[in-house]
Amino acid sequence: MDYPTVLTEVRDYMHRYFQDHNDSRYVYHNETHTLQVVNAAEQIARHYQLNEKDSFIVTVAAWFHDAGYFTQPSSHETGGAQLAEDFLKSKSADPAVINAVKGCIIATHMPQNPQNLLEQIVCDADLFHLGTADFPERNKLMRKETQLVRNTTISKEQWRQGTIALLESHHYFTDYAQSLLNDMQAQHLQSLKEKQIENQEVLIPPAGETLIETKKKKKDKPDKKKPDKGIETMFRVISGNNQKLSNMADNKAHIMISVNSIILSAIISLILKNLHEHQFLAIPTFMILTISVLTIIFSILATRPSIPKGTFTEDDIQQQKVNLLFFGNFYKMSLQQYTDGMLQVMEDRDFLYGSLIKDVYFQGVVLGRKYRLLRISYNVFMFGLIASVIGFIIAATFSF
Repeated sequence: MDYPTVLTEVRDYMHRYFQDHNDSRYVYHNETHTLQVVNAAEQIARHYQLNEKDSFIVTVAAWFHDAGYFTQPSSHETGGAQLAEDFLKSKSADPAVINAVKGCIIATHMPQNPQNLLEQIVCDADLFHLGTADFPERNKLMRKETQLVRNTTISKEQWRQGTIALLESHHYFTDYAQSLLNDMQAQHLQSLKEKQIENQEVLIPPAGETLIETKKKKKDKPDKKKPDKGIETMFRVISGNNQKLSNMADNKAHIMISVNSIILSAIISLILKNLHEHQFLAIPTFMILTISVLTIIFSILATRPSIPKGTFTEDDIQQQKVNLLFFGNFYKMSLQQYTDGMLQVMEDRDFLYGSLIKDVYFQGVVLGRKYRLLRISYNVFMFGLIASVIGFIIAATFSF
């Protein structure tokens, strides 16, 4: 089966399908949502490096998963699965592929119950938006659609309560989606809970105030928590990026050490023992030996850890001089001493953010040292290798 060709036909077919079944009530379950689910399914599939057949299965399932809304909304998964089956049969698809696609679509029925990786991918793709920045906007569209379809009005408080229940019960199935989306989903849940609490407080106005006046005060009152969330996200992103850069530097250093270790082994075993027979190669041989050794030395220096004394004093805590977020400053201290110090850090906002700033700063200092030594290592290897090759060419030329 020519999977890429059939996928193109699926895309064209579903585009026509949404045009032919245009319903203004479905402001959420429409072609836009389907495209988002398809993109999410393809993203997760790429992460797991699925083969062509499995990738085809999850992508087709994503295209058809909500198609049943326009024919049988109460059991749209079944309708979408049937539509996918009819289409794939017209393309002479393998029955096993058809059954796998249908299984992926049926698995999206709430509560989701996937039985294998392919079904997990489609389920995560279907609710991918719960852990992205698009969630608030998509959630508003879902509420609007529900009101239009049911021809009723749903209050914000009512919808918020249902959304909180959904976020509390939902969990992503694939490791990839969990690592990518769990934090943002938790933030959305926390934000909704805070709004719910604020709304409950507003419902009981203080003495002498009307409900409208109390709501207006709440609206005009600056939210002091929002900047903190932004700051925490910033520190999390910076720290994560620094860790990735550190891992990249270590990997590059390991590559240089491995490559030059192989070069050293080859030279020692193949050339040095026969050097008396080829004395004209002595200078370039020792040149490349020196270059390899220097490269290894600088690569090792780039990855060699530097550990501080591992202790702190009460004065360090009181003067906020120590960064307790780095293990090198406390690994020799007792658990009780470290706990007492951390409690003081957490109780003082300035101390906490100061520690985070120091942590990010010293990560940058370590990264700067790593990349500086790594650059020297690469320069020594690059220019030294060129010089050694030229030396071998000259030595070989003059030997004839």
